[in-house]
Amino acid sequence: MSSTPSIAKRLAAEAIGTFVFVLVGAGSAIGTESLAGPNSGAALLIAALGNGIGLAVAVSATMSISGGVLNPAVALGLLVGNKLKAKDVIPYIVAELVGAAAAGFALVLSFPSVLGDPVNWGSPSLNGIISSGQGIAIEAMLTFFLVIAVYGTAVDPRAPKIGGLGIGLAVVADVLVAGNLTGAAMNPARAFGPMLAAGFYPAYWYVYLIGPVVGAIIAGLVYRYLIEQPA
Repeated sequence: MSSTPSIAKRLAAEAIGTFVFVLVGAGSAIGTESLAGPNSGAALLIAALGNGIGLAVAVSATMSISGGVLNPAVALGLLVGNKLKAKDVIPYIVAELVGAAAAGFALVLSFPSVLGDPVNWGSPSLNGIISSGQGIAIEAMLTFFLVIAVYGTAVDPRAPKIGGLGIGLAVVADVLVAGNLTGAAMNPARAFGPMLAAGFYPAYWYVYLIGPVVGAIIAGLVYRYLIEQPA
């Protein structure tokens, strides 16, 4: 009997894991509205911890089943690094988007609207002081750091056995660096779910697609050809 989970189980894990991550990540942004408002240092810290801890738990819970990808950009980063089969990439991405959308609608249906409306139900957004081009560059750099952490702490056979902790800590660091500039999504699904549920369609939506994808692909190539130990 094969020890590899079926594609159905792997897709279920990706959808559920992404649901959990987005629920906690976006939910932390909504919950802080009742404490300190969306633009305070306390809100940034809570968002960093909410997204980082939520992702650490979700990745750890699904790593043994689907690899704990939970991010379309990471899926592409793993593809170029030859760590995810090409036939699995599109199904993984679809499952992740479904999980993220379900989380977004769960928040809209369960949280008081007075909390969700001011922060677009946890959707990332660009600070008015930066351009879309700068937003793409920032999201690319943040995602590069995240995917390097994915490879170095989870994918590489030499990686320490710490589950999703290293990946979650990378997210905490990224949100602290640029959460007040771009929302530090680093994940097209993390942006897509709350935006869809909130009906929030900013003109700069593509920042959260192009930036993470470019950063993840560069990180995958860098790790594969410059860091990874040859087999």
